[in-house]
This record gives sequence, C-alpha cells and structure tokens, in this order.
Amino acid sequence: MDLILWRHAHAVTLADEGNDSDRKLSEKGKKQALKMARWLDSLLPQHCKILVSPTQRTLQTANALGRKYKIMADVGSNSTALQIVTASQWPRDTVLIIGHQPQLGEVVSLLMPELRHCNIRKGNVWWLSQRDEDETPTTFLKAVMTPELVVN
Repeated sequence: MDLILWRHAHAVTLADEGNDSDRKLSEKGKKQALKMARWLDSLLPQHCKILVSPTQRTLQTANALGRKYKIMADVGSNSTALQIVTASQWPRDTVLIIGHQPQLGEVVSLLMPELRHCNIRKGNVWWLSQRDEDETPTTFLKAVMTPELVVN
C-alpha cells in the first residue's frame, strides 16, 4: 500500500493579528495546487483515502484535487509523526495526507530512518510504498514530485 504526503501549497504570510490556521493560498500556491492535483489525480487509485489538516491552506490544496476527503486534526500542524501515521491506518490503506512541515518530513524520517531531517517543500508530494520482502515489510520512496516538474 502507498502513503502519499502532500505539503500544502504556498500560502500568504501571517498578518500581525491573524491566526496561522486561517492563512490561505497565495496566487502562486493556487497554481501549485492545481498542477499537483492534476498529476495526483492521474495516478491515485479511486479508493484512496484522503486526510486533510483543518487549516485553510490545506483545505484549499485539497479542494484543487476535487475528491472527497476527511478533515482530521490528527494530521494537522500540532500533530506528531506517530499521530499522523496512526490516524492514516497505513499500510492497511492507500492514503493521501495533505499537511504541514515539519510534521510530514518527520513522518518520512519515522518510516525511513535513513532519510533523517526531511524537508518537504511547499506543494511537493512524497510518495512512499511498502512491500513485503522475505516476509519483512520494507518501506521505500516511490517518487518525489514538485509542481515545477508537472507538464501543463
């Protein structure tokens, strides 16, 4: 099964009296989200479970995909890597998580300790997969994609 980690696209800066969770995508971020959504939609299985952090920028990123999703605080900006993996129920299901850095990078480091201190850039997707080798589950990096590489 696959675990796809999509960091929200570029967002506007936090206003002095604003709330971080209310930050919306910038124009650049809207373009990034649409590009990645097209790429993901062509590859994601129909039965893919989609979990989204409850912030405006992650919801807007998810909306670009045009699929049903579940809003979960357990994959939000205050979650730990372990909470995110537990909430996803991965590897039982193929799951797309739309969330934040550093949490998504910490998920990669948790599942693949050889990739310590991962920094997932805004709008990027990291696609992990698991296979059984000699009856031992092995997690591997299947793909890393950035909006700049998506062909229109």
